[in-house]
Amino acid sequence: MCLGIPGRIVEVRASADRPDLRTGIVDFEGLRRPVCLVYTPEAQIGDYVIVHVGFAISRVDEAEAARTLAVIRAIPDALARELGTTLERT
Repeated sequence: MCLGIPGRIVEVRASADRPDLRTGIVDFEGLRRPVCLVYTPEAQIGDYVIVHVGFAISRVDEAEAARTLAVIRAIPDALARELGTTLERT
């Protein structure tokens, strides 16, 4: 299964010589993963993004992120399979 998982950007990185190749750290309810931000150049720290296989593919507002996460949580073990571990709320 390959789902887009919503998370909040907590850090943005870009090298001085390639500012277009931004990456960041995205928080998935306490679990943080590195994410490529090339497809969401407008995304900033604090924004919610949908992440699919390590790439942020779109920005969403906080309410939409919560609704999407609720739907994904209804699928048994979906978050653990997508993120590679069991999530615990912080």
